[in-house]
Amino acid sequence: MSSRRKFIQQTAVAGIASSIPGKLFSANSTTKPKIWACLLHLSYNMWVEYSTPSVFKGYRPYLQLDEDLWDDALKKMAEEGINMVLIDLGDGIRYRSHPEIAVANAWSPERLRNELVKIRKLGIEPIPKLNFAAGHDIWLGEYSRMVSTAKYYEVCTDLIKEVSELFDMPRFFHLGMDEENAEDQRYLNYVVIRQNDLWWHDFYFLVDQVEKMGSRAWIWSDYLWHFPELFLKKMPKSVVQSNWYYEKEFDVNRKEVKAILDLEKYGYEQIPAASFHNGNDYSILSTVKFCKQNIAEPRLLGFLQTFWAPTIELYRETIIKSIELEGSAKKWYYGK
Repeated sequence: MSSRRKFIQQTAVAGIASSIPGKLFSANSTTKPKIWACLLHLSYNMWVEYSTPSVFKGYRPYLQLDEDLWDDALKKMAEEGINMVLIDLGDGIRYRSHPEIAVANAWSPERLRNELVKIRKLGIEPIPKLNFAAGHDIWLGEYSRMVSTAKYYEVCTDLIKEVSELFDMPRFFHLGMDEENAEDQRYLNYVVIRQNDLWWHDFYFLVDQVEKMGSRAWIWSDYLWHFPELFLKKMPKSVVQSNWYYEKEFDVNRKEVKAILDLEKYGYEQIPAASFHNGNDYSILSTVKFCKQNIAEPRLLGFLQTFWAPTIELYRETIIKSIELEGSAKKWYYGK
C-alpha cells in the first residue's frame, strides 16, 4: 500500500498527519520531446447554473459538439506541429461504469476508442481530462452533490479506471482541481468548497487512483496562488503543474506570475497554460518567452494552449486561431 493511501486511511480516523512522507515528493523526469498541447472540449459541462446569463456556461443535457469542427481542429493541430491534445471528456462519454451521467448524444466507449486511433495516426498524443474541482464538476450529475462521500469516492475511482483503460494507460491524466474557493464560485447557484485537510485528503485520493493505473496526475496550479505555504509543503513533485496566466505582460509581482517562478524554485515540473478566448492573441507567445527564460529545461515539459469555449461552429474562428497561435509560438521557441 502506498504512503498516500496510508495517509488517506489515517486521516479518515485520526485527522491529517503532521507531515507528508518524503517519497511523495520525488519528481519523475522525462526524456520525451517538448510537449505542445491544446485543450479540446468534448463536453463543456463544467459550471453549474450561473446567477447571471451566459452564452456557454451552465449545464446542458446534450453534447455540445460540431464534429466537422472537431476534425478540422485536430487536422490543424497536426499541421501546426501540436503533438498532444488534452481532451475534456466530462459527461460526453457513455461510460460503462456510470452511463447515468452521460448527456444526450454522448459518445460510446467504442466511438472514443476509434477517435483515439485516428488522433494517434495524426501524430498527436491524446490525454484525458476530468475536472474534479467542486466548482467544475456538474458533468458528474447527481454525484456532484455527493462530494467527499463514500459514493463519490466510488464513482471517481470507477471513472478514472475506465478512462485510463480507454486511453490505454495514458502518460498523464488531468484532474483539473482549479478555482475551488468562494471568490470563484460567487456567481454559482450551487456552491461546494472543500478546504484545509479535506481538500488535501480528496486530492491525494484522486492522485492515488491515477497513479494506480500507471499514469501521472496533472492539475491546474492556482491553489498555489491562495495557499502558497500549504501547496509547497504538501504538493507532491510527481504531480505535473499547469499554472495558467492569460495576459501579455508578465509582472513578477502578480501572484499568477510569481507562481511560475515558485514552481521552478521548488523543483516542480511544469506545462504552463496560455489561452486565446477573449482576443488575447499574445498570451501563448508571451508565456513561451517568459517560461523559456525562467524555467530550467528539464522541468519545462512543454506548453498548453486553451480557448475556453465549446467545440461548436460559433467558436470555429477562436479554436482554429488558438491552434495557429500555438504553432507560431512553437516556431519562435525553436528559432524558426
